[in-house]
Amino acid sequence: MLVLLILHLVAALVAPLLVRWWGPRACYPLALAPAAAFGWALARTPAVAHGGAVVETYPWIGQLGLDIALRVTTLSWLMTLLVGGVGALVLVYSARYFDAGSPGMAQVAAVLVAFAGAMLVLVFADDLLLLYVGWELTTIFSYLLIGHSTERRASRWAAAQALTVTTLGGLAMLVGFILLGEHAGSYRWSEIAAHPLPGGGYLVTAVLLILAGALSKSAVLPFSSWLPVAMAAPTPVSAYLHAAAMVKAGVYLVGLLAPVLATVGPWRPLVLSAGVATMLVAGWAALRQNDLKLLLAYGTVSQLGLLVAVTGSGTPDAALAGTAMLLAHALFKAALFLVVGVIDHGAGTRDLRELSGLRRWSRPLFVVAVLAAASMAGVPPLVGFVAKEAVFAAFTSDPVVLAGLVAGTVLTVAYSARFLWGAFADRPGVEPVPPAPVAASMLLPPAVLAVVGLLAGPAAGVLDGLLSPYAELLGTLDAHLTLWPGPTAALGLSVLALAGGILLFALRGPLAPALARLRSPVGGNQGYEWVVGRFDRFAIGVTGATQRGSLPQYLGIILVTLVLLPGGAMLVAAPWRARLPLWDNPLQPVVVVVIAVAALLAVGARRRLTAMLLVGVTGYGTAMLFILHGAPDLALTQFLVETATIAVFVLVLRRLPQRFSARPLRRSRWTRRAIGVAMGVVAGGLALVAAGARRAPDISTVFPALAVGEGYGRNVVNVTLVDIRAWDTMGEVSVLVVAATGVASLIFERSRTGPRPRRPESAAAGTLGSDRPVWLRGGPTLYEEQRSIVLEVVTRLIFHTVVLFSLFLLFSGHNAPGGGFSGGLVAGLALVVRYLAGGRYELTDAAPVGAGLILGAGLALAVGTGAVALLAGGSVLESAKLDVSLPLVGDVHLVTSLFFDIGVYLIVIGLLLDILRSLGAEVDRHIEATGTESGGLAIDKGGRP
Repeated sequence: MLVLLILHLVAALVAPLLVRWWGPRACYPLALAPAAAFGWALARTPAVAHGGAVVETYPWIGQLGLDIALRVTTLSWLMTLLVGGVGALVLVYSARYFDAGSPGMAQVAAVLVAFAGAMLVLVFADDLLLLYVGWELTTIFSYLLIGHSTERRASRWAAAQALTVTTLGGLAMLVGFILLGEHAGSYRWSEIAAHPLPGGGYLVTAVLLILAGALSKSAVLPFSSWLPVAMAAPTPVSAYLHAAAMVKAGVYLVGLLAPVLATVGPWRPLVLSAGVATMLVAGWAALRQNDLKLLLAYGTVSQLGLLVAVTGSGTPDAALAGTAMLLAHALFKAALFLVVGVIDHGAGTRDLRELSGLRRWSRPLFVVAVLAAASMAGVPPLVGFVAKEAVFAAFTSDPVVLAGLVAGTVLTVAYSARFLWGAFADRPGVEPVPPAPVAASMLLPPAVLAVVGLLAGPAAGVLDGLLSPYAELLGTLDAHLTLWPGPTAALGLSVLALAGGILLFALRGPLAPALARLRSPVGGNQGYEWVVGRFDRFAIGVTGATQRGSLPQYLGIILVTLVLLPGGAMLVAAPWRARLPLWDNPLQPVVVVVIAVAALLAVGARRRLTAMLLVGVTGYGTAMLFILHGAPDLALTQFLVETATIAVFVLVLRRLPQRFSARPLRRSRWTRRAIGVAMGVVAGGLALVAAGARRAPDISTVFPALAVGEGYGRNVVNVTLVDIRAWDTMGEVSVLVVAATGVASLIFERSRTGPRPRRPESAAAGTLGSDRPVWLRGGPTLYEEQRSIVLEVVTRLIFHTVVLFSLFLLFSGHNAPGGGFSGGLVAGLALVVRYLAGGRYELTDAAPVGAGLILGAGLALAVGTGAVALLAGGSVLESAKLDVSLPLVGDVHLVTSLFFDIGVYLIVIGLLLDILRSLGAEVDRHIEATGTESGGLAIDKGGRP
């Protein structure tokens, strides 16, 4: 199973490249990924046919007890078949649906494959938290697919609405999962289902939150509005996400949990009432639609209500009927969406008022549509009839729910007939659509789905044997799937529903006024807009009341709160240590005095540069304290970070006045100083309290042994960063990448990956008309008063040495002070010196690559190191030692965490390079373009100095 997930990931990553080479035809090889999942599930049929399970477990985050636990049983096996089979057919269909050169084709292909992989994560997951990961991945990928046409406001709005509704539901579901997992003592669903759960309000709360997520994902009332709006997506996307995959996730979750949670108080009433109401309301809305795709969308919402009601009812007969309907719905609804895509692609419209004579346009397409629509209406001998019979039979003892299901089926028959009539009937006064050939690759996928729906009906006995193990989890079956049930009440209700639906369709003319008037006074989309608008107004009101645009005010409120609450609690509890040594080294108080004096002077400084330098003194003083305390790694990092920070400050201060403003007033200055002193006292006190409050053994005492035994290094600090606490480092470097992206997006007017600045030809010649020697090629592009020959000479002499020193820190950091972070800072500072000496053109020569490329390569290398360890059978980011004997070198002991450290090294370099290009080179370009600051390039329009 893990191999299938990796296959989808690889296919998604290479999809843009394949589309660039082959255009839409790249969808053919990409279809092999979901096809492999279909084939895998088909091959595992004997393993799950009698209630068995296919299980794979891989260690993931051992400290949290979280593994990649994958488990396939009957229900997840069925979902894998649908996700893989329909996904492969949709990709084959997309190869002809999209034209060569279609904008965003590469993104659609990549995200479709990635979405298929995310759905597999969801249905494979045995751990509830892993299931949530797959759940949210499908939400993100569906957002990208629905908003494919970014130039259209409707697409952007639809994508945002789908993301908002399903994400809020998913967050509620996550809280429910946490409550359920803590309540049961495990997050493994197989373990939770094997033992009875203690009842009570805690479990009821968890169930309600989980159902909120499931109902929002499957567009069940009151969360139905997002799915019809999502029809802004391309038709293949709708066929996959909204017929066979994404919207089935909620139904799958309800079916997965029902054997255990269906008896919990609110489960059954909520599922049945919401499901039946959705079936009726959406079915009635489908009868009013003139857009064929919208008709199918509302029909999908109606059928999802049916599926949720049936699979969640908690009886074995209903569970069997629900799985049969799950299969039937995926087959006929995906086929019908693809048929609409063919019509739209060939006729140029989906409006049934503008279509006429399509049954003569393509008779095979007409036959496919008839088969799929007949299955949706429940006409024998199609699988839709078998599933509908099973549904009616399962609810014969519940007349209220049964009446609602029959009424919903009447509406289903009516809008199925409306679909066929609207798409293929002759319409007086409407010009017939001219015949046009339909590509085989567009006709084949819906034809396969329709034919499978036709063959699955007579094979009801086989389906019964395959799907019964899931239903038997809820008890003993009284009914079975069959094509001919005999003269039963369910058969009579089916005949009644077919007759009622045909009659309702036949009376569409006289009933048109009633259809137009009988609707909710507030539509679902209007309700969503109203709620979002009220939230926006509330947010604006809160922001206006609390955010006054004063940074000192915000900081003052935060700091005063910290002083009063934690500080007050500290004074009340008085958890002081009896004896506290004032210092461990007599030099420490000297350094502390220097830090304190620098801090006081910084507060009173009137010049920004002076204040910045004094703040830097406090940073360097802190590094000295690290040295005196015996922490050379921390001291080295602190020195480098402080130096890099000063360089960034210098870049920013160029655009600010030299002096601070006359404000704040004298009184407010003393208030701020008082707050600062109080906060310093409280922070120091809290540090002492935290250090003296430890009762458990210090976990860091075992780090030296772990560093040598597990991380294969003697530098405990570096081994902790790249091995023992590598997950923390992974999160931190991810934040660095996000920060770099944020800085660049705020500064750059153009893409930061665009063309880098080119040096003027006269400057590139070497001397720019001067007889002076050129130490740095970017130096001559600066004004003479800005140049420093001494700085250029020193930079030329030390640059390569500094870069080599950074590599030394990188490679020696596992056993000596250093590491990827320190080495990256040193290399970044070398680039800073190069920029300060020669300007933005010199920076381009020093680093002729994009910062984004370096950041991405570093993050990919860091993540890839963890993935390789997982594939090798270990934990994520687990280190291994490789002993290699090299000629002329000797024995080399290589630790795999070095590659993770190299990733950190690249990320730090990329971050500093991004800052230099944005706050440095890009600001220089702004200055040159606007002339808002003296200095810059001494180049006229002719390229001469």
